[in-house]
Amino acid sequence: MEQLRVNVSSHKHFILSGFDELGALRPVLFIPFFIMFVVSLSANSLLLYVIVSQRSLHSPMCILIAGMACVDLSLPLFFVPNMLLSFLFDWRGISLIGCLVQIYFVHLLGAFQSTLLVWMALDRYFAICTPLYYHERMALPRFLKFMIPVLIRNAVLVSVVVSLAGSLPFCFRNVINHCFCEHMALVDLACGNTAINSLVGLISVFLIPVADFIIITVSYVVIFSSVLRSGRSGVRALHTCITHIVVISVSLTIILTAFLSYRIRNGLPAPIRVFFSTMYLLFPSCFNPIIYGVRTHEIRQHILKTLTCFGTLSKL
Repeated sequence: MEQLRVNVSSHKHFILSGFDELGALRPVLFIPFFIMFVVSLSANSLLLYVIVSQRSLHSPMCILIAGMACVDLSLPLFFVPNMLLSFLFDWRGISLIGCLVQIYFVHLLGAFQSTLLVWMALDRYFAICTPLYYHERMALPRFLKFMIPVLIRNAVLVSVVVSLAGSLPFCFRNVINHCFCEHMALVDLACGNTAINSLVGLISVFLIPVADFIIITVSYVVIFSSVLRSGRSGVRALHTCITHIVVISVSLTIILTAFLSYRIRNGLPAPIRVFFSTMYLLFPSCFNPIIYGVRTHEIRQHILKTLTCFGTLSKL
């Protein structure tokens, strides 16, 4: 009977209260986040268009970059529009189902970002350490052996995390101190036992980003060792890895900062925690297409040609 009462009183509607501490200044946040949103959509759309439209860019690495652009284009769509409406019109409500859907896709796409970085590291490993077998090992049938198990891992772990969160009773508060539905921010509102949620969440962290980081690190250690043994030609080949190392370093720095901000929450103001948690999702979506477009010579040349063509057509 007690369990029945808890379930009946469980909240099905939540209020997102991120940056409430700013008071009347909160609507001003619409401007910087809207600018970042537009940059993310336009930069990733341009990068994706250039790679798809140019047959010379249909190499395995460029296809992986196009995959990253798809993820970076899709991820902000699941939380930024709702956040911008909240800033501008104070629309803060979200249903439990909407919250769980948002958590699912944000975490699934975030996991896919990490997975793409692993595939890029493996691509560089095959290209530099085993160049004679590169096209054979990066052929689609063989590459599917790397893709499918990792995609299944991501989908299963994220589904379990979201399912466990959705089964919790929320009978105390329904105010989420965030701008979008974040897994632990929702779980913190539960009045039931959340030990399993915390454990599964921790396991998913170790099996997705941590495991991916270990694979990436091992790949680049082997690459650097191979380059040091091969001499000057290897050093020239190493330049192709710098772009990915920059992207990985920036992504890991932001993710680590966001993770630590929730672990030392008593030492940080709430708006700072929410800011870092938002940036670790939104900033890479703006940064990745720019760094790939600038540092990858072939892509940069085609982007400049495309922009020149658009500029010429606009004058007609």
